[in-house]
Formats: sequence, structure tokens, C-alpha cells
Amino acid sequence: MGGEWVEKTIGEIADVVGGSTPSTHDLGNYDGDVPWLTPKDLAKPHPRYVTRGYRNLSRKGLQSCSAQLLPANSVLVSSRAPIGYLAIAANPIATNQGFRSLVMKPGYDHEFIYYWLLDNVGALERHATGTTFKELTGRAFKQIRVRLPSEVSEQRAIAHILGTLDDKIELNRRMSATLEAMARALFKSWFVDFEPVRAKAEGRDPGLPPHLAALFPDRLVEMEQGELPDGWCYQNLSAVFEVNPPRSLAQGLLASYLDMANMPTSGHFPSDVVKRPFVSGMKFRNGDTLVARITPCLENGKTAYVDFLDEGEIGWGSTEYIVLRPRAPWPDEAAYLLARDERFREFAIQSMTGTSGRQRVPAAALNHFHLVVPPEPILAAFGGSVRPWFRRSSAAHREARTLSALRDLLLPRLMSGELRVRDAERLLERVT
Repeated sequence: MGGEWVEKTIGEIADVVGGSTPSTHDLGNYDGDVPWLTPKDLAKPHPRYVTRGYRNLSRKGLQSCSAQLLPANSVLVSSRAPIGYLAIAANPIATNQGFRSLVMKPGYDHEFIYYWLLDNVGALERHATGTTFKELTGRAFKQIRVRLPSEVSEQRAIAHILGTLDDKIELNRRMSATLEAMARALFKSWFVDFEPVRAKAEGRDPGLPPHLAALFPDRLVEMEQGELPDGWCYQNLSAVFEVNPPRSLAQGLLASYLDMANMPTSGHFPSDVVKRPFVSGMKFRNGDTLVARITPCLENGKTAYVDFLDEGEIGWGSTEYIVLRPRAPWPDEAAYLLARDERFREFAIQSMTGTSGRQRVPAAALNHFHLVVPPEPILAAFGGSVRPWFRRSSAAHREARTLSALRDLLLPRLMSGELRVRDAERLLERVT
């Protein structure tokens, strides 16, 4: 598929619509049935089609300010703090004043323009003005020039290729998040809430296969720290996990490096790992869990499970995280799931020392966390359940990263017309 490419201004192909915020002093303006978006809602990874933000407006709130209910398929563009967050409205939605959204005119495909903007965030920033912070005004946005196919069918064909990749990336992201959520739920059920034991004690079906249900006792006993399944015990974390276990890494050796900025706040996958010569820092290997120990990273939930190194490789990184490794028979994944548990995080936060602006958790403080210790067969059963979920989750994440790299490679070439649709389709057939 080919055809003529033309140049248009944003103002020629779309209506540019700003947003607004109703008075926050009137609680009646909020928590209604009108979806409402702020730039903060797009700060984390999200699908390209969004249905709502963190908070809704009421009909009264919408009518009290200059925000408009944008139609589905509007292209939502943050115009300040920061510029260039993007999404497409899956349904009618309003925004705050941090957006300049595009309602496409006939003959122009909203998904093509979404991807053109994704490839040209730099152009948006260059047209922004301001001293305290940059803002893209509606007038300046309308003047930005876009080069695009004259035929809407070709615009849609280009967008379809990129959208197919993004759909697969989003599917993998959701699959990975679901598998991790399953593992976290199982950890909480068995080792925090003791649900199988409570069910058996109350004469209910614990919802487990018979061979697993038989591993759990049928009563809880009162301990100094609270209720505990019969035959289980509490131990200090240092008796069960290694905290900052020693690792050998030669000075100057090129090794995988992970800094705090790339530690994830949700999901166990770091956003970027690079090779750097080792200087000094925390050392880790596959199977270790990394937990931020400094404020505000600990409160934000920065935690990673290490499964991204080559076999036998030792990685290194920031001194501002603590490395946890379970001792046998505990499965490696248990340390990550413990680090995501609310009780553990609360204990770590309460153990922080230092000034209010720069507090951190002393590694030794974690040794005093009381950990529930079940019999070995239950630990083996738990590891056998969650390990395949972690592996599938990691595989989905890795595939998503590969597809993201392909999309980023194709995006500028398709948007410029350098790569034809047919050639891109053939490439897509080989990798999806």
C-alpha cells in the first residue's frame, strides 16, 4: 500500500480542546459518574485506550468548570508537567487543565495521530513556552505541522501495525501482573491469613487438592505473637533468610548494573539493566530479592526479583537496597513475596533511622522481623506452585520488551513513510 503524503497543521486535522478542574472545596463536584483524567493518571504504564482516571467528577462538577466531555477516540495529550503523556479515550471522558486533547476531524485517523505524537514528543516540547514550567498552549499546538498519508485507509493500516504490537505488549503485561498477583495471594493465604488452616478448623473445604490440604493442620494455637497453625513456629528473619549475603565480584569487571531509578514499584521486573565495570555496591545473583531501604523509595514499593542475569553471573548496583536470599528449604520466590507483604514493609518503614529527609533501614534491623515458619513439605508445595508462575510472568515480560523494541524501531520509519506497510506487515508476521 502506498500513496501521496501531505503536510497539515494540527489545527487542520483536529479540534484542540483544553480541560479544567472544578473547585476542590466542594466535595459534591467529585466521585460521580463522569470519568476524569489528570497527567498523573498516565505517569505509570497504561494501555493506549483509557477508560478513566483515579477520580471521577459528578455532573455538577463537570458543569461547574470549563472541562468538556470528550468523545471516545479523542487523543489525550498532557500539555504541561510533563508534556507528552499520551492516551486515547476508550469512552467519553473529561480532563483537567493539564491536557490539550485532539478531537479528530473526518478523514484523519485518531490512532495514526496518536502514534505520530508518540514519535514527535520532542516537537511538542519545542513549541512549549513558560518560565517556571513549560506549557504547550492550544494556539501553539494547532500550528504544529504533521506529515501523513492523504488516504485515511493508509493512515489506519500504519496504525494497525503499531497497534497490533501494542495490543500484544499490553496482553503480556496483564498476564505477567496476573501471575504475580496469584503468587502474592497464595503467599498471603497460606502464610499470613492461614486460610487453609482456618477452613479445616471450621469444617470447611480449604479449596486445595487433597494431597495439599492434608499438609495443613486443622487448628490454630495462641502464641505470644498471635495465632499460629499447630506445629508451626516463628523465627527471626536472619535464621531463615540471608541478608546482604556475600558475593565475589572483581574490581573493574564488566557486570550487570541496576540503579535505584530502574527498580520497579510494581511487578518484579527492572526497567533497565546495563553493563558497567564494578566499582563498589551491593552484589546479587539470580534468585535474590532487592528491597529499597531509603526514603521515599521504600515507601513507594521499589522491589525487584533477580532473574535477569546470565547463568552464574553476579550483578551489582545501588548501596541503597538490601539483598534478601532465603535459606533452604525456602523457595527463592518467597523473599520477593515477603518483601511485597504489607506487614514486612510496615516493619521496615518503622525501623528507619536518620534525618527526616534521608532515612534508611539498617540491614541488621530486618533480622528482628518475626517470620512464620511452616513445615518443609508446605514450603516445597508452595515453591512448586509459585515457581512456574514466576517463570511464565518473566517470559511474558521479556517478550513484551522485545516487542516494545520492535515497535520503537518501526515507529519512526512508518511515520516518515520510509517503511512501507507491506514490508512492515511481512516483518510482523515473522515475529508475532
